[in-house]
Amino acid sequence: MTVASPPRPAPRRPAARETLRTVLPNGLDTALVHVPGAPLAELRLVLPYARTEPALRPAQDLLAARLGTATTLRDRQAVADRAADLGAEFSTVVTAEQLVLSVSVPGEELPGALELLAELLLRPAYGPTAPVVTGPAAQPPPGPRTRLRRAQLRHAFGGPHPLVDDAPGTAAREEVDLLDLHHRVIVPRGAVLLVLGGESPQRVLTRVREELGAWSGGPSGLHLPPFPRREPTPGRLALHDPSTDQALLLTAGPAVPAPDPAHTALHLAQIVLGGHASSRLTRRLRERHGLAYAVDARIRQNRAGCWLEIDCAGAPGTGHRLAEEVTGCLAELAEAGPTPREAYRARRYAAGFTRFALATRAEEASALAGFAAGGLDLDWLTRYPDALAEVTDAHIAQAAARFLAPARTLVATLDHTADPAPAPEGLTP
Repeated sequence: MTVASPPRPAPRRPAARETLRTVLPNGLDTALVHVPGAPLAELRLVLPYARTEPALRPAQDLLAARLGTATTLRDRQAVADRAADLGAEFSTVVTAEQLVLSVSVPGEELPGALELLAELLLRPAYGPTAPVVTGPAAQPPPGPRTRLRRAQLRHAFGGPHPLVDDAPGTAAREEVDLLDLHHRVIVPRGAVLLVLGGESPQRVLTRVREELGAWSGGPSGLHLPPFPRREPTPGRLALHDPSTDQALLLTAGPAVPAPDPAHTALHLAQIVLGGHASSRLTRRLRERHGLAYAVDARIRQNRAGCWLEIDCAGAPGTGHRLAEEVTGCLAELAEAGPTPREAYRARRYAAGFTRFALATRAEEASALAGFAAGGLDLDWLTRYPDALAEVTDAHIAQAAARFLAPARTLVATLDHTADPAPAPEGLTP
């Protein structure tokens, strides 16, 4: 008997937004999105901020923590008072490759928020503190998960690379002045500014030019370089750490980034594998065997590369068993593909994800800023349901066979007991 896949849900596209995208003379990539009647304006400034220079890492962390707190015209309290007067919330987030400064403000106070943002960027103050001393002695020891991730990426994609280097190596200790570092790395060329709100894009653009036109400098050079290898080196990597209190697993398999034509089918195969509560990994590792209390699979994508990653955590002593079960799950899905029911659920989940990702103005602004900084069109996510509807069950099975085969995947674990599969020389503490 042939079991047919349930009908694929018709795509539901969010309402189109009026957008304006331009690059200012100072190099600032500016994306403006008009949402008629929106009570709040959302600003996202995305700056390249990768740790490409190991000796600067402590200074970069401190700069990110203090950015937006004081200027030469206002001390910390005065900046906080001005933000409160505007009803604005300023915050910063640092990722592996970016620093994102976020502002939420009532729509009518957008001009004041842009003025304060310009003051923070053009006239920063970091107080009378001594310059930051950087270098090997300033680096705290990495935790178990960080050590495993660095080993995973180093084995899969090679090094040296900012994402795999454990420490600054032989870099000499030096003093870094935060103000000098600000003028070097907080620069418009290479940055992306997104403004989402109820005011017309042309009027917002005029205000952005008035406030940020004098901002200059860059590019900072703080972009992640590509990994030495595009495809991960497959195999088994087992790290032994008697002090760890849990077993950790990370994989690195081949993948393609958005908007590659094969990405959508791979995304659906990844959801079947481990992207939701009824995924194969969850049912096998948690419900059937009780091995893991955290299971996830996702496609990771940045300037360094793109890879399919499974992330599991379980009780100490289960690392080898986790690796066996994950490998078995990969093999089964790669060989037979998903069932029609699994493919249907994956489409529903992915379509729901596109709606939830744009559920609030703040989430929409963050998503759009990320698309702009990553080289995607601003309407990429709104068009994604159409791409999902075009993917057949056969396409998902083909993606599973191409990308999920264990022979193409690195499986790395860290556990407190020795693993039967020895780690490569130099990687076991």
